[in-house]
Amino acid sequence: MPTNIGSLTCVKILMKKQKRNTDAPLRGMLTLPLVASVILLISLLTPDISSARSAERQEIIDAWQDSVELIVQRELKPQDYTGPRLSTPDTLWHEDILGDGYEARFINEGTSFDGPVRTTIVRRKAPGHSGRAVLYVHGFNDYFFQSEMGKRYNELGINFYAVDLRRYGRSLQPWQYPFNVRDIKEYFVDIDSALNQIRRDGNTDITLAGHSTGGLTTALYVADRGARCGVARLVTNSPFLEWNFNAFYRNFLLPSVSAWGALSPNTKIKQSHCDAYSHSLLKQFHGEWDYNTAWKMIYSPPVTASWVRSISRAQSELMKKGANITVPVLVMHSSRGLNECGWTEACNSADVVLDPDMIQKRGLKLGHNPQVSTIDSGIHDLILSRREVRNAAYDTIFNFIRRTSAK
Repeated sequence: MPTNIGSLTCVKILMKKQKRNTDAPLRGMLTLPLVASVILLISLLTPDISSARSAERQEIIDAWQDSVELIVQRELKPQDYTGPRLSTPDTLWHEDILGDGYEARFINEGTSFDGPVRTTIVRRKAPGHSGRAVLYVHGFNDYFFQSEMGKRYNELGINFYAVDLRRYGRSLQPWQYPFNVRDIKEYFVDIDSALNQIRRDGNTDITLAGHSTGGLTTALYVADRGARCGVARLVTNSPFLEWNFNAFYRNFLLPSVSAWGALSPNTKIKQSHCDAYSHSLLKQFHGEWDYNTAWKMIYSPPVTASWVRSISRAQSELMKKGANITVPVLVMHSSRGLNECGWTEACNSADVVLDPDMIQKRGLKLGHNPQVSTIDSGIHDLILSRREVRNAAYDTIFNFIRRTSAK
């Protein structure tokens, strides 16, 4: 999920036809009324947060932007890449960047709309041969870095696997705009590759888990496949089941942007300059974690119109197909949401990205008799909450796995 997608403010739609992009031209004068209406609505509905920032906070923000500008330049300007676009061959297992028993391998996933794509599978095996495994799928502006997670599963004898999806983290290529997507189902291929590897490793009892956008993707995966999904259960951590906007945004503005995404998929939509979530995570600010901020950015980059379209379509399709889910489902969310752009102490005990009430309401529509659990004082990524809170989240997950495991 984007940093603070809950207050994602479409500040400006950049109506620039990218010089190197031939699949996203403006499609004639008939599109102009739609575009004009969207731009007007965005300008009217976007709050001005700049006046609320203190001079001190702005100074910190400016310093941080200067420090990361070079780091993210490649990711944010793929059109400047002039080198070859080469497919990545499948690789053997090698030591992952996390070390500490983690291994990784690249998988060639063929060619997509922006050239060759790959996915990365990360694993950490448990001692013994339990035949049990979990596959974790990250969210938006994210990648797998939570080394504690694999160790927790391993302690229960569960082999741990994670995937960095195409255009994310380890899988990002220099010609790719990060996190870009035309259809959420593109990720099904990446999930299939990881599940095939898990089965080749001798695992038969598989838990599919996803956080935020990864929760939406994994839920749609099992709904779309039905009884053929090939996993034993689904675990979701603050799944992105609905936009955190009011009804007017959801019913008018988002459909307009989504429609534009079909015509000009690479149109960029800036997000609000918010740091509430990232500052609640990073150790250098007010959190407990270290990670690569070129892959999980402090301030989320602009999203493409096709990303908005793919999310909206996936959410709608999931609500229609939710009853097709045949495996047990766990939906977890925080006990409270918070609408903050700049960090405050309350951000470390609330979801500042999504609305927990919406997750609760829509989560009840997934499968048959899903377990929808509230984690008291959790942040958006519940397993990155402070220790006693994430312990409660892990207890909920592991009890669910035990309860739904074959006797």
